[in-house]
Amino acid sequence: MNHMEYRGYIGSVEFSQEDECFFGKVLGVRGLISYEGESVKELKEDFQNAIDEHIDFLERTAKENEKDTRTIHMTPVLWQNAMRTAESRGLTMDLLIEESLWSNIQRKAS
Repeated sequence: MNHMEYRGYIGSVEFSQEDECFFGKVLGVRGLISYEGESVKELKEDFQNAIDEHIDFLERTAKENEKDTRTIHMTPVLWQNAMRTAESRGLTMDLLIEESLWSNIQRKAS
């Protein structure tokens, strides 16, 4: 499967012969963020617009909800590998990180 990257997000790239269009979804996020286009240029534009809208939504809801959240900083290579691992296991990035942390904590406690 081919991938695109924008603002730290990775999206799949697929082609439908039946519909004669490109399409994809953003990997490693809760919910479904999809995009499409009749050309590679249109697909890329729709992907970037979808990411921009998603980030705007997250910023708005973060201000509204004021949850107890933490920011995790990691290298782009680690982020990409983690997103691919989460996608292959059917997990969100949050669940993969939580699972990894609990596993490490339990291993250290033993």
